[in-house]
Amino acid sequence: MRRVLIDEARKHGNRKRGGDVQKVSVAEGLVVPARAEELIALDEALAALTRIDERRGRVVEMKFFGGLNVDEIAEVLGISPDTVKRDWKLAKAWLSREMKRQR
Repeated sequence: MRRVLIDEARKHGNRKRGGDVQKVSVAEGLVVPARAEELIALDEALAALTRIDERRGRVVEMKFFGGLNVDEIAEVLGISPDTVKRDWKLAKAWLSREMKRQR
C-alpha cells in the first residue's frame, strides 16, 4: 500500500510539472493531490528513519500504511505492545521533525 500511495503522489507531482499524458491508474483517487507532496516527504523521512532504526520504521509502516493495531504489530514483530507504543510515539516525533526540516 505504501508503494502505491507514494507512486501516485509522485505521478501527481510529474503532472503538476508539465506532464500532459493522461493515464488511468488502478489506484486513482487514493491520494488527495493537495497531500501528494506531504506523502512524498513522509516516504523520504520514513526511509531515513528505517535506515537509523529498522524496527521503528516497520512499526510506522504497519500502523500507518497497513492499518494494524498495536497488538497486531507486537505479534508480527515479536515485541511487547508497550514497546510498540514507545516506538510509535518516538517515530511520530522523529518523522514530524524530519518532515519540517525538509520543507
